[in-house]
Amino acid sequence: MLRILKRTAIVLAGTTATLLAALGGPAEAATKLTHSQAATQLRNAGITWSSSGNCSDRNNPTCTSFEQIRQTTISGIKTLKSSSGCAINVTGGTETGHAGGTYSHWNGWKIDISKYTCVGNYIRNNFTYVGYISGWGYQWRSGAGNLYTDEGNHWDILYYNCGGC
Repeated sequence: MLRILKRTAIVLAGTTATLLAALGGPAEAATKLTHSQAATQLRNAGITWSSSGNCSDRNNPTCTSFEQIRQTTISGIKTLKSSSGCAINVTGGTETGHAGGTYSHWNGWKIDISKYTCVGNYIRNNFTYVGYISGWGYQWRSGAGNLYTDEGNHWDILYYNCGGC
């Protein structure tokens, strides 16, 4: 009986590991980065960032911080850059001052980027229009399920996953 229980546990563990790997696994989704780690990845991908305060302090709303951003969010914006071929400039990360909630900037799920014609055209031509979200803006959903919201002066992006990275 003990042998059967051990074998069942091993099979279940293997099945769970296989399933998690197929779904992208929790490792990437749960990985939080330091500002420096995220900045290095963005720089290496040719993605720029800016802040109105010219700073990266997570507790200052005029800064653009990547402290505690999810690896999936960084991978997602890198995927947008490589898929679109557009210039990407990040204007908002995990700094305070954004709306709260589970899938928030503070929790590392969202990133803001500058509105460039190239990026806007790519989003509108390749993703599914969701509609106008009152109080937020016009929204599109990628095939991977990520949400791109035109908030007037920037794009607010919610990365549930890396978008095919």
